[in-house]
Amino acid sequence: MAQAKKILFSTDREIKSLKAGEKRYTAKDALANGLFLDITTTGVKSWWYRYSLNGKQERLVIGRYPDLSLKDARQVRDESASLVAKGISPKQKKNKVSSTLFSDYGERYLNEVIKKDRKDPYNMILCLNNDIYPIMGHIPLDQISIEDVRRTIWRKKEQGYDAAANQVRGLLKRMFDYAMTLGLVPYNPVLAIPSRHVHKAKPRDRYLNTNEIRTYYTTLLNSRIYRPRKLGLLLSLLTLVRKSELLRAKWEHVDFDSRMWLIPETKADSMTGHSREMVVYMSDQVIELFKELKTIAGDEPYVFVGRKSGTHISHNAFNTAQKAALALTDIPDFTVHDLRRTASTHLNEQGFNSDAIEACLNHTAKGVRGVYNKAKYEKERIEMMQKWSNFIFDVIYEPNVIFFNQNRKIG
Repeated sequence: MAQAKKILFSTDREIKSLKAGEKRYTAKDALANGLFLDITTTGVKSWWYRYSLNGKQERLVIGRYPDLSLKDARQVRDESASLVAKGISPKQKKNKVSSTLFSDYGERYLNEVIKKDRKDPYNMILCLNNDIYPIMGHIPLDQISIEDVRRTIWRKKEQGYDAAANQVRGLLKRMFDYAMTLGLVPYNPVLAIPSRHVHKAKPRDRYLNTNEIRTYYTTLLNSRIYRPRKLGLLLSLLTLVRKSELLRAKWEHVDFDSRMWLIPETKADSMTGHSREMVVYMSDQVIELFKELKTIAGDEPYVFVGRKSGTHISHNAFNTAQKAALALTDIPDFTVHDLRRTASTHLNEQGFNSDAIEACLNHTAKGVRGVYNKAKYEKERIEMMQKWSNFIFDVIYEPNVIFFNQNRKIG
């Protein structure tokens, strides 16, 4: 290999000016001793760190440029030089960890970070198993490239789930941050893919007006969609709970006598990261819907029974049912989560206590008022939830009388 010892660089601009030649060559960092760039005849630029240890020359391949910036390469060089000063071979240390597959590291991250930070790691485990491991689980941790990361994220975007793709990116970023903390990787490849290029969140304001509620639920209830899914989507509107809270509902938490449904753990608060328990005060109509679901579920622990005994339905079950019914209408697109906004909007328009509405949504007040206002608004919520159910059943009952009478008339 031809050596061009006189070729030096000290800035990114100078690195970019290094072009492929007829022969492979190296260029030396003028500011960091032992740091080189190897430039192939095809223009591929790779970082090398050359050093002497115990009288022997060694070469550590750090990574590729521009995947690894000049600043980051210098940092790796400094960390490696520190190891050499202690009599430790950076190359041998790297070889020891290079056999760690990303899936193996992922399990370590799950146990050491996720399970300690989150009471319910279900969604994170789902993301790892369904969206990340199939693409990069078999690749050694320190060999994962920016392209591997991009491919994993873009797979979700190509499925039409930009927000979910951004969640995949966020999890990967946190995983590589921790890997850097442990010294398992020299840099975080996810940083090369800015979040704003994956998904730019837009505040949603979609809700269903009264006519849309009537049209949508008439179509849903008269469709051939599995009956528990229909009841679930109706309960979503009546109870204001999140989809995840609904699909994981357990019979042990539904008390027909006290007319309360306890949700022990809700979605973690965005401010504190902690989950809160929530009580749903059940209206007459909600109780009847739950009783029908109990008849269907039998002795199963979950309200919405999964394919295997002892499990609940999948995360996308309500989404699939909602989209199938929506496709049969000319109603503009909306999500299951938009049903919460629908209920909140109508309840506010009908003049109910805004604090009671927020309590039903399990939202917390912000600022000083949130610190001191700990009222649960039990009386107001019980009355409001019954009136809300009455309103919805007045809107949708008559066109769907046959559906409701399959069990028995409610309301």
